[in-house]
Amino acid sequence: MTSCLIAGQTESAEGNDVVSPFKDSVALITGAASGLGELLARRLVRLQARVVLGDRNFVGVERVASELRQQGGDAVAFACDVTQEVDAANLVTEAITRWGRLDIAVNNAGMSPPMKALIDTTEADFDVAIAVNAKGTFFGMKHQLAAMQQRKTGVILNVASAAGIGAAPKLAAYSAAKHAVVGLTKTAAVEYARMGIRVNAICPFYTVTPMVTDSEISERMTFLANASPMKRLGAPEEIVEMMLSLCSPRNSYMTGQAVSVDGGVSAI
Repeated sequence: MTSCLIAGQTESAEGNDVVSPFKDSVALITGAASGLGELLARRLVRLQARVVLGDRNFVGVERVASELRQQGGDAVAFACDVTQEVDAANLVTEAITRWGRLDIAVNNAGMSPPMKALIDTTEADFDVAIAVNAKGTFFGMKHQLAAMQQRKTGVILNVASAAGIGAAPKLAAYSAAKHAVVGLTKTAAVEYARMGIRVNAICPFYTVTPMVTDSEISERMTFLANASPMKRLGAPEEIVEMMLSLCSPRNSYMTGQAVSVDGGVSAI
């Protein structure tokens, strides 16, 4: 007789109990009011992790945390603007104050400016893309790493993009910011590897989340889907499966990687 396990779980040596590698872990997620951040939070709580959720949309992120608590999970939400270093620091402090440590940090918050040719991109467009995607990730990592090095263990996952390892026509500022995220990831991975801290990035192609469906990108979804060898966009659940794998303590020898989850786009 076989058993059906939730992704990220394994059977115990006796074969009777289901053991989650995330049990009692403390995970911090930014951009958790919707999209990949929300779905990841829900999956981690199902896997018995405790989550600290941040988003500048406090009403949205508190809704997620409240629903998780109603389901018996440990979840707390805070207003967090990742472009403000004090907010990044406070989110880490809240995790440690509440649960004594930080095991996993996922820098998921991001934004995409309006689609424009590079020569039409304004300084304001560029500045906001860098502030949210690159500087926001930097601020988060700075304080997450400081907390993790105290215990000499931890996992950081940065949400980059296919645009962070290749070209992104009409999204020059976004692409530049996501390339910066990949650079920060690789540098931190090397700096902190000997301290037992793993740092990786996930680089999805366009995925059916509000960042796509609620923006002008939605008008090009058919065109973008056809650009993928699989002829479709990614589903949030597919991206979150890889996020869980990258965050799992069982994945203990993988660091400094920018992992493509893109339907084969990067292979073209």
